[in-house]
Amino acid sequence: MQADYVIVGAGSAGSAMAYRLSEAGKSVIVIEHGGSDAGPFIQMPAALSYPMNMKAYDWGYKTEAEPHLGGRRLVAPRGKVIGGSSSINGMIYVRGHARDFDQWRDGGAAGWGFADVLPYYKRMEHWHGETGDARWRGTDGPLHITRGPRANPLYHAFVEAGRQAGYEVTEDYNGEKQEGFGAFEQTVWKGRRWSAANAYLRPALKRENCTLVRGLAEKIEISEGRATGVRIRRGGRSEVIEARAEVIIAASAFNSPKLLMLSGIGPAAHLAEHGIDVVADRRGVGQNLQDHLEMYIQYASKQPITLYKHWNLFSKGLIGAQWLFTKTGLGASNQFESCAFIRSQAGVEYPDIQYHFLPMAVRYDGKAPAEGHGFQAHVGPMRSPSRGEVTLKSADPAEAPRILFNYMSAAQDWEDFRRCIRLTREIFGQEAFAPFVKHEILPGAEAQSDAALDEVIREHVESAYHPCGTCKMGAADDPDAVVDPECRVIGVEGLRVADSSIFPQVTNGNLNGPSIMTGEKASDHILGRAPLPPVNDAPWIHPEWETAQR
Repeated sequence: MQADYVIVGAGSAGSAMAYRLSEAGKSVIVIEHGGSDAGPFIQMPAALSYPMNMKAYDWGYKTEAEPHLGGRRLVAPRGKVIGGSSSINGMIYVRGHARDFDQWRDGGAAGWGFADVLPYYKRMEHWHGETGDARWRGTDGPLHITRGPRANPLYHAFVEAGRQAGYEVTEDYNGEKQEGFGAFEQTVWKGRRWSAANAYLRPALKRENCTLVRGLAEKIEISEGRATGVRIRRGGRSEVIEARAEVIIAASAFNSPKLLMLSGIGPAAHLAEHGIDVVADRRGVGQNLQDHLEMYIQYASKQPITLYKHWNLFSKGLIGAQWLFTKTGLGASNQFESCAFIRSQAGVEYPDIQYHFLPMAVRYDGKAPAEGHGFQAHVGPMRSPSRGEVTLKSADPAEAPRILFNYMSAAQDWEDFRRCIRLTREIFGQEAFAPFVKHEILPGAEAQSDAALDEVIREHVESAYHPCGTCKMGAADDPDAVVDPECRVIGVEGLRVADSSIFPQVTNGNLNGPSIMTGEKASDHILGRAPLPPVNDAPWIHPEWETAQR
């Protein structure tokens, strides 16, 4: 088999590229190891905790023992399914702050400043917001973006408590003003998860020039310094899918560097350890691994108004039946319907703390505390200085990579998390929550000192599932860069990487939106098109950020 372009990975960025390249008349083959995304566990938004805990849809990766978290091994979900992680994630849509992309640009990723990426966000969005500045949003793209009904009074209490605590309120955190409390946005449309598969891949596959091939990518075939195809294993046999023009890797922050290293592109000494011939010695492959960590700050509720009343088989059955027949009701939302982005202290220019509010006390794995009715805020710092790595365990393509985030390795991480907890307690202490707060579940009122909070953090902090950075984008003369600003792998012709692995720095908030944007923008680079004209709208920055925290 052969095509103009061979894309490894049918996830967020890969699906977007398949759509745009086939739209331009190019022939495309998309290689995906995972299976179908059909069925209610993926398509019903409220069922989001199921697919990321199912072997059928998740690669099942875990970190190594994290040395600063007491040796805990954290789960590291990535989608092994059509749509990739957009088919198992929480469906939360965040662009990232304008300053994130300006830092990318200033660090060597020329052409990736906010003015450069904003047109691609507009191109991909089909925004259905009722409040906010439409000039900042796209309204006819493939990706439907909606807001939940916020019927539960706790959603409004969270926003009001933020206002009472002196913070900003924002009508659209994805528009001009990210900073503040307001409504969350979801990639949900007509009651269904609107994944990259639904938005991009299915329309692309309806074209005669786009084909999906299921198989495990084992290595990139490289001849005389140029990528010529992808060796895959399917049906117990090994075969090569040939690329007439280019090979594009979009296999996640874990699997993209793994595939590069299996193909001889990476740190020469590490490749030699596993008997892999070196094609290009790039020390940055697998390095610069970043993520967002978060804590669940949980409270017991005085009133029986939380989602806990539906946490039984009978209610779940009713919700599921209503969704199956009408695509409405509680099943049609991810339940994350209010949020906030705030600054941790004076002197921080733009938000470095994110909140997800949920009107129930529960973990991502579906475990609820014994308290019964409760609610929680997921909170964590956005810009940790800690860095980890993805390396090979062996030269066997079927073996999982070695993943070590090195979480909480910097003193700043601990300071930031303590501040997150204390600021959150202050918010839940506002009058808006007086009718609802019974007592604190986690961390627990007894945890007040720095040492006590550090112990809780060490035991309870969890990944927000935003891995990135392992194939860093930068200037061609940057020895740590893996791809240049056109997503071309440095040192190999005809090979690109375009997914969250190329992010030089993790963006502010959830990564699905920036990952899709990366696929959109990379498509124009691949096609040799001039980038969309920059949009030089300036973001809102708190006028007193240098001297005030709120």
